[in-house]
Amino acid sequence: MADFGHAFARRTRLRGGDELTAILAGSPPGVLSMTGGFPNPATFPTDELDEIAARLVREDAAVALQYTPCAGIPSVREYLIERQEQLHGRRPERAELIVTSGGMECIALMCQALIDPGDTVAVEAPSYLGALMAFGGAEADTVAIAIDDDGLRVDELAERLAAGLRPKFLYTIPEYQNPTGRTLSLERRHALVELCRRHGVLIFEDVAYRELSFDGTSLPSLWSLAPDVVLQAGTFSKSFFPGVRLGWAAGPSDVVSELAAAKQNTDQCAGGLGQRLLEEYGRAGGFERHLPAARALYASRWAALSAALTHHMPEEVEWTEPTGGFLAWLTLPEELDTLAMRPAAVAAGVAYVPGPPFHVGDGGRNTLRLSFSHLTEGELEAAVERLAAVVRGALGQASARSDARAL
Repeated sequence: MADFGHAFARRTRLRGGDELTAILAGSPPGVLSMTGGFPNPATFPTDELDEIAARLVREDAAVALQYTPCAGIPSVREYLIERQEQLHGRRPERAELIVTSGGMECIALMCQALIDPGDTVAVEAPSYLGALMAFGGAEADTVAIAIDDDGLRVDELAERLAAGLRPKFLYTIPEYQNPTGRTLSLERRHALVELCRRHGVLIFEDVAYRELSFDGTSLPSLWSLAPDVVLQAGTFSKSFFPGVRLGWAAGPSDVVSELAAAKQNTDQCAGGLGQRLLEEYGRAGGFERHLPAARALYASRWAALSAALTHHMPEEVEWTEPTGGFLAWLTLPEELDTLAMRPAAVAAGVAYVPGPPFHVGDGGRNTLRLSFSHLTEGELEAAVERLAAVVRGALGQASARSDARAL
């Protein structure tokens, strides 16, 4: 068989992707998986979609089943503009919003439109591994800014900017961050937009989990605070269903225009049927009817996971306390390696995502991400019990090695 490895572009060696491939592939039978950030299928509005889809195919096939304008079907864009005003208290102009094929496409479009090889991009540490892969594939110099329980360390970013850092943009996930579940505080939101406006830095705000707060409340989005310096990327994968592959980009018109131009060289247009499904569902009040139940489901799953962690985990283990979304972040003692631990965890019947792929460089060896969206409360209890046993075993082995070195 011919080998075409010599023909592959240099970017294929830069983007990574093995971890994301493993997440999407799922876990072996009998393994309780807490890997993928997938919404629970119980939240999918199947009955309503059945009726809407049949009606669209019957009555609107010329639009729903046809190619669409690159920026989105006009009526869908108008709905999304209205929804932005409803949710964020600010109405974008038509030139400030386009429809995308999910949030990940917006990340890819930002790479195409803004990044030349060697350009600097600032990210949170840790950050969404899909975004890190995209920035790596675009040959960006990715610089990490620390986060803590209140989100991005704006003071650290200020120091880096004062020292000469000039990123093309800062990529941030303000709510229920992937992978940590943390939320950027209100004080830091104001400080961040003021800082970036002063230095002329574009903020790339990813709001994938924003609508899944456990109590239904939310802080002002960065875009609502500073639409002149914020490009917001949203997705309906978490609040509607992932198979629709729809999202949006809202921000400065010149940036949005370049994203639309870049989209002409990717998928050219988001699927018309999905766009019209979204519009009909949204205009009929579907989100208002169904999101409260989704929030309650994820809140109950987090409560179960939190209780299980408290009951089973060794006292040396720490974890974040998300107030929405469906991700939590565990920090283990420094002597443990979550990549090395993973085979033992799978053998014990539990799967997680190790921390290193979420970091720039070699950080995060003693961290891991858990998703609590899919498993039942009983399964979460069993999964944590299995994981805790693996952690205790690894701690025992590390202690034995330390004792051996002391002899």
